Amino acid sequence: MALFDLKSLNSALDELQAERGISRKSVIDALATALAAAYRREYGKRGQIIRATFNPTTGEVEFRQAKIVVDNSLVRMEGEEPTSDEDHRSRFNPEQHIMLEDARRIKKDAQLDEEISFPLETREDFGRIAAQAAKQVVMQKVREAERASIISEYGQREGDIVTGHVQRFERGNLYVDLGRATAILPYDEQIPGERYRQGERLRALLLRVDEGVRGTFIRLSRSHPRFLSKLFEAEVPELASGVVEVKGIVREPGSRAKIAVKSNDEHVDPVGALVGQRGVRVAVVTSELGGEKIDVVEWSEEPAEYVKEALKPAQVLSTELFEEENRAVVQVAEDQQSLAIGRGGQNVRLAARLTGWKIDIRSTQGKQVAGTEEGGVEVKRREIPPGESPTTSLPKTNEDIEEEGEQDRDVPQENPEAEVVEEKETQEEKRETE
Repeated sequence: MALFDLKSLNSALDELQAERGISRKSVIDALATALAAAYRREYGKRGQIIRATFNPTTGEVEFRQAKIVVDNSLVRMEGEEPTSDEDHRSRFNPEQHIMLEDARRIKKDAQLDEEISFPLETREDFGRIAAQAAKQVVMQKVREAERASIISEYGQREGDIVTGHVQRFERGNLYVDLGRATAILPYDEQIPGERYRQGERLRALLLRVDEGVRGTFIRLSRSHPRFLSKLFEAEVPELASGVVEVKGIVREPGSRAKIAVKSNDEHVDPVGALVGQRGVRVAVVTSELGGEKIDVVEWSEEPAEYVKEALKPAQVLSTELFEEENRAVVQVAEDQQSLAIGRGGQNVRLAARLTGWKIDIRSTQGKQVAGTEEGGVEVKRREIPPGESPTTSLPKTNEDIEEEGEQDRDVPQENPEAEVVEEKETQEEKRETE
């Protein structure tokens, strides 16, 4: 029974395979399943197992009823009650089961649980309803095959950078067209402050592929630390080849990042490799991240040296470690204090996250000015000794820390007593003149 235009059908099969990567066999199997379901709905009886075979060359469809070979140990006959609570035998259904002795009359070597099929009558009025049901099931099977194809392709690319075009915005989430599939860039995986335009080309890290009830979701990220390392791999051959190795990355996306690297070749400078000649390589990565500042530091096995490197660009004079408290006390010059702390404590906070040590910053005069406590900034307050200028005392808030980094710390202070003396001398000069 030919139900399809073979020329159109084969053209569609070739198109699905070429454009969507769906094999011809999977579509033909889906079509056969759909036709069997439609036939059972239209003409079948309750419990029937109907199989369909579709020949794409001739367009013929053959329907057969399958029955499972059983005996008394597998089924209960009509009117027979369960022998005990543990009797889990199903009830015998002549439309679904065939007894072993009857099966062996048809097939001599028939075995239990084997399927034996019987041809069914070919229906000429395999009507519009059945055809529509078959079409719906075919579309469902095609979607399933396409979903499996997407999972197979993109699942192998998890952790790599992909490129797509901005498709649309929806409730803060960004949908990106990757060509064969649509990915989602959630709001919490975007870089704060970035703005996207429809149709704009976008690069992101393929975080993972999730398969849900509503379909397959490809989740992207631009704020993940691995996105930064992958961008450097594309720009730095030494990193891609393994000569230079990334040991740690911390980010506050859109603002600042620190990346610790080591060299497996004593002749290769790991920091210089990532920065590039005149900073060309790091500038490309910074541009891709919307101006995010990147500190490239050298990793060290020695914790004290590593903490010193992590606080760059500030210059550290000395580092003292207290292993029982997992705390490092770092001494810096007065003019390096604000640089070591960073705006809002950002530099010392990132350094603490990168090294895993709680870091306290002290000035050259022994004053503890700021520190980290579980990733945050902890400000230490102290009394100002007599004769000491308030401008060199410990700032009490993070905002004060920011202001000290932007203002001159050596601004001279006003002296009211000097003004009184000057005024008295002026009055005496006037009297002598008179």
